[in-house]
Amino acid sequence: MAWLEVFRTAARLGSFTAAGERLGFTQSAISRQISTLEGEFGAPLFDRLARGVRLTEHGRALLPHAEALLDRLDGTRRELSALTELSLGRLRVGAFDSANAALVPAALAAFRTAHPGVGISLTEGLSAELLDRLRDGAIDLAVVAAYPEHLYDTELFELRPLVEDPVLVALRPDHPLAERSSLRLADLAEEHWIAASRHPESTLLAACVRSGFRPRIEYEVAGWTAKLGLVAAGFGVTLIPALAARAARPDLALVPLHPEDTPVRLVRTATLRGRTAPPAVTAFLPHLSTAAAPAERARPDARP
Repeated sequence: MAWLEVFRTAARLGSFTAAGERLGFTQSAISRQISTLEGEFGAPLFDRLARGVRLTEHGRALLPHAEALLDRLDGTRRELSALTELSLGRLRVGAFDSANAALVPAALAAFRTAHPGVGISLTEGLSAELLDRLRDGAIDLAVVAAYPEHLYDTELFELRPLVEDPVLVALRPDHPLAERSSLRLADLAEEHWIAASRHPESTLLAACVRSGFRPRIEYEVAGWTAKLGLVAAGFGVTLIPALAARAARPDLALVPLHPEDTPVRLVRTATLRGRTAPPAVTAFLPHLSTAAAPAERARPDARP
């Protein structure tokens, strides 16, 4: 491409000497590069005249193609530079539901303010599903959660700690236990429970089983809005991750569990190991960390 730039400049200026001055080369260097290009195409491109140079028929045929190629290359450079500078590009994020309650939207809002030219897409799903999408190239970054006893493939995925997400108890404000500073799960053994499944082992209520009782699940609903609506209406209690609690309705009491009873999810960011992350992902990660800071400070065992 450098040869084509020399050719175009010499054609426009009609002089190897003037082209060299424009491009920072000597006249002899320009002449050698043109000769090399003529050898490549097997035809003379310039007539060397007493005063300057003039395109031959072959040179006139080459010029529009050279200009088109150089203009396309210049456009490509500008586009690549824009990706690096984040004046355009895309950010494809996947996150689990409670991370989408407040954490991820706050980070996306800050990123959009900083980089308005970057297109943003957000996919919600279970953590394992999001890692499948990441592996298949459908998203660039996943925000996933796991418990210490069930972690993900660190050979395939680059997992970075984001925040630890403890679980709280959601009760009506007039519930007898609502004023407690913390609760043991055993304190709730006689309560009616609201959960995503009637099989507690597959939900947050597995912690109740580990504490020695099977919770009495009266209502089975999947979404946090429905769960908390039932709690507010007095139909029972539920467990809610702290991340989801950041967007909880105000007419509820959210009480921490005793540290020995608290299930803690490990929230991580995930990218494919060994792959170069898009510039938008690299720029987005600090916004996620900033958005996660309030949740980290709110942990029951967090130090001031």
